[in-house]
Amino acid sequence: MGRGRASGLVMPWLAALALLAAGCGGASSPTPTAASPPSPSEPTPNAPASPGGSGPRLGEVRLGLERVAVLDQPVAMAVRAGDDALYVAEKPGRVVALGDEPRVVLDLTGRVSTGSEQGLLGLAFSPDGRFLYVDLTDPAGDTRILEYRVGPDGPDPASEREVLRVDQPYANHNGGQLVFGPDGYLYVGLGDGGSAGDPEGRAQSLGTLLGKILRISPRPEGGRPYGIPPDNPFVGVPGARPEIWAYGLRNPWRFSFDRATGELWIGDVGQGSWEEIDVLEPGRGGANLGWDLLEGSHPFEGSGGDARTVMPVYEYPHDGAVCAVTGGYVYRGEAIPALRGAYVFGDFCGGALEAIALREGRAPTHRELGPVVPNLASFGEDAAGELYALSLAGPVYRLVPA
Repeated sequence: MGRGRASGLVMPWLAALALLAAGCGGASSPTPTAASPPSPSEPTPNAPASPGGSGPRLGEVRLGLERVAVLDQPVAMAVRAGDDALYVAEKPGRVVALGDEPRVVLDLTGRVSTGSEQGLLGLAFSPDGRFLYVDLTDPAGDTRILEYRVGPDGPDPASEREVLRVDQPYANHNGGQLVFGPDGYLYVGLGDGGSAGDPEGRAQSLGTLLGKILRISPRPEGGRPYGIPPDNPFVGVPGARPEIWAYGLRNPWRFSFDRATGELWIGDVGQGSWEEIDVLEPGRGGANLGWDLLEGSHPFEGSGGDARTVMPVYEYPHDGAVCAVTGGYVYRGEAIPALRGAYVFGDFCGGALEAIALREGRAPTHRELGPVVPNLASFGEDAAGELYALSLAGPVYRLVPA
């Protein structure tokens, strides 16, 4: 992939390569046990209830797409407090502010690796809007989280500070999501280090940051580049990294907090048979999402998890055109009332926008919503709770009522 801005849409085959590897395991991986995905008549443990009223009415949803921009491989979106712009990360290395006209506010091209699952992968603003944090893979292929002070003209490149660096043994499964939680801490997604089948067992090891969601205070503390929240689950545990919030992840390709409930929703890309969506209750640190003992809820290199294991609330098999889940958001906007309280997500290869609605003690209701976004790389949420879908082929869409 080139490092500069594309003159038009990315070539379809080139775009498809960018995340397809996230869902492909290779011929050497074990074959998981086949099973059917949850159906509405089956009980699903760990399914939270939608707050307030009767919840979503998926059968009434009529959804459309409104194109708001065409960029160079848009892969992540964030908003800043007190700022009407939408900030989008382009995979080749630029951050673009979408307002009246797209405006490049930070250019890191030439400082990122450009492999299929590499590049500028995530961004988040501090809750007060004073700092921008980006997640990228550098020319050596390693993950770096960088901080920039934000002024009247945008992020100041001269203020760059490295918060965290993580060595990546392979080029795939880099994660890349950055999200500030309701608690004000920064949550960081890291894949298992790559290859196929987690060959070094990193996802289940508490001694490495790979295959984890981290929770940190990103400002310097005690002479270190970031602080560790004292209530993190593995603080003081011998041999465990105190940054870890959740473990047992293969490649958490997008996670988000429900702004109404504080639940953490995670789309974790599967090996070769199953894609999964997980939900963690507010404040539930230390959860094991199962990989690589399990792929979804199915045995992979073990017969089950441990006492900390949380099973998916929804999973779907590799059947037809699907290949890798793209996690989204619980919709809390006003424009599409029937969708409110449902989790919107999709699949990178399939591209169909989908939703699940959970009820306490019952399996999710699932529906495809109609629109299809080819090369569906990510979702975004604006200050009002309205949702956006990002195609790696270039378009950024707002979800609107049809």
